[in-house]
Amino acid sequence: MSNPQPLGGNAMPRFGGIATFMRLPGTTDPADLDVAIVGVPLDIGTSWRPGARFGPRGIRSESVMTRPYNMATKDAPFDALRIDDTGDVAINTFNLLDSVDRIEAHYDELLANDVIPVTMGGDHTIVLPILRSLTKKTGPVGLVHVDAHTDINDTMFGEKIAHGTPFRRAVEEGLLDPDRVVQIGVRATGYADDDFEWSREQGFRVVQAEECWHKSLTPLMEEVREQVSGGPVYLSFDIDGLDPSVAQGTGTPEIGGLTSIQGMEIIRGCKGLDVVGCDLVEVAPVYDTSGNTAHLAANLLYEMLCVLPGV
Repeated sequence: MSNPQPLGGNAMPRFGGIATFMRLPGTTDPADLDVAIVGVPLDIGTSWRPGARFGPRGIRSESVMTRPYNMATKDAPFDALRIDDTGDVAINTFNLLDSVDRIEAHYDELLANDVIPVTMGGDHTIVLPILRSLTKKTGPVGLVHVDAHTDINDTMFGEKIAHGTPFRRAVEEGLLDPDRVVQIGVRATGYADDDFEWSREQGFRVVQAEECWHKSLTPLMEEVREQVSGGPVYLSFDIDGLDPSVAQGTGTPEIGGLTSIQGMEIIRGCKGLDVVGCDLVEVAPVYDTSGNTAHLAANLLYEMLCVLPGV
């Protein structure tokens, strides 16, 4: 059985064909896959600008220029693993809590197969049901979390579940191994120092954006690998972790963020870890008419494929 392969630009013009991630076939039974690419088009958990419901579609559209061989790292994920786009979760547009349950159920069914889920969001609410499902198999996971925000609010407008609360809920529910959690790129203004200190009190390493300015993050990732190794690891990448000069198409942009190169360094720095799942969230294409944010997101997702075990 040959591995599913992206459709080449000389087989079909890049502006043609059905929109799947990197123009993969989109027809493979998950039972026959090593990696399942999933879209979760949910944005009713967002507190500022909506639009991330169109993230998976935008990322798929912009992924047509991404080619299967990584010239920098020499990785060829589609030769090493069976990877396909398995489509979108059918969320409930009118009910956030029901959508969270639907996402968990979808991943329960998907993870009944021995696959690694690679997810296109959607807002950051989606990571909670994904972790709920994933950790049924793995137990608590370490976490590499790239974001402008720590997402550890207790409530938002009295609600326990929203895009700014998932990692507090994940700690409370025992989904994370707090000593193996690193949050990178957090910044901007807050309501109190608790916005970052709560994370530190749990045992997380919090790397503020100011610590990353004007430098390569390769040395940082050597330290991160040492901290989070020794067990399963989940990679959660909010596109607003990057500066809005390179990723303006997002719901909650914050100035002073990471560069696209630093984003790639973080992902490449996860090579060798037991990555059991990953996501790229909060892409809202409507705020970037150039398509550059979705284009960047597609390439970052490809970089995630290159660091999965077995590649």
